[in-house]
Amino acid sequence: MAGLLAVVLFMAATLNEAAAQLFETKATQAFMIDAETGTVLFSKDADTNIQPASLAKLMTLELAFNAIKSGRLTREDTFVVSENAWRTGGAPSGTSTMFAAVKSAIRLEDLIRGIAVQSANDGCIVIAEGFAGSEINFALQMTERAREIGLAKSTFVNSTGLPAEGQMTTVRELVQLSHHLWREYPDLYRYLGEKDFTWNKISQRNRNPLLAMEIGADGLAVGASEQNGFGIVGSVSQGGKRVIAAMSGFTSDRERAEEARKLVEWGLRSFEKTEIFAADEVAGEAQVYGGTKSGVALKAKGPIDIFLPITNRDKVTARIIYQGPLSAPVEEGQPVGTLKVWIGDTLSQETPLFAAETVEVGTLQSRALDAVEELAIGWLR
Repeated sequence: MAGLLAVVLFMAATLNEAAAQLFETKATQAFMIDAETGTVLFSKDADTNIQPASLAKLMTLELAFNAIKSGRLTREDTFVVSENAWRTGGAPSGTSTMFAAVKSAIRLEDLIRGIAVQSANDGCIVIAEGFAGSEINFALQMTERAREIGLAKSTFVNSTGLPAEGQMTTVRELVQLSHHLWREYPDLYRYLGEKDFTWNKISQRNRNPLLAMEIGADGLAVGASEQNGFGIVGSVSQGGKRVIAAMSGFTSDRERAEEARKLVEWGLRSFEKTEIFAADEVAGEAQVYGGTKSGVALKAKGPIDIFLPITNRDKVTARIIYQGPLSAPVEEGQPVGTLKVWIGDTLSQETPLFAAETVEVGTLQSRALDAVEELAIGWLR
């Protein structure tokens, strides 16, 4: 049976969908986190399927970054521009392009910069064909990699994000992907913040409007689709804080720029980091059956931090969720459950909890008493 040990914490409201009461946006879908703690700062229809459009290129870059980090490829490796890549994503296509010349050989680093700065469709297709032989095969790898890094819904049909049936993501998963890129590839992530790039004697500026605002933005991408309007994924760092946000459903690029700036600046100035439990501090207790003690203390691997609103503070509900009662023996360090923090009905943060001590098997008499108690009240759980 599921045992719940409720701990009601009278502290400020951390965010999530409840944060919509503190901030309004014209976005149809939006999701924002604090990058350090993963605390949800804002959420609005975050799990609704949307077409990624050019934001799909972030997954194309993930595969390229991963190949470099793992040593399978280097930034100096070159890839040839096929006629298909040139026609479908290059100058003849009339879409976002780095104007790569057909049959030319381009370094992987330059392809990455073309995609990150110029949203180059030709660069994506060149990488796709070079990595997997065809865009179809590469798209399968994109979806497989998405599952490996925890994106349960994102599905890719091509490397560019150009309209295709079955291609989908969510703003929550776009933030998760962006957080992954920032955390796992710090030396490669920087390409997403470059403001301009010149290739084939043609210079183009980064399409991300946040980069030109001098607010500490250093990524990531923009996109637009007929079905879901204008979208953006942005990362902004100020004063030791970093927020990552994804938004979709805007009616124009101007509205996208204005609303994105409002959201990230609100996230940066309206919350403060708060320590709920210090390192090694007991967060609660789980019931133990048949042990020398009737309960075991629980703690996290380190301090438990969340971000709380500076104003409009409210009560937060936290519960320790575990399968119980636990059967003795219980070993110190054994995974037991999770501390979950809610605002209203919305889950904001989850932290794994472990046994802070060892509880040995009890005497025959104590086990008999536990058995009687379980028979008497166990059915009430």
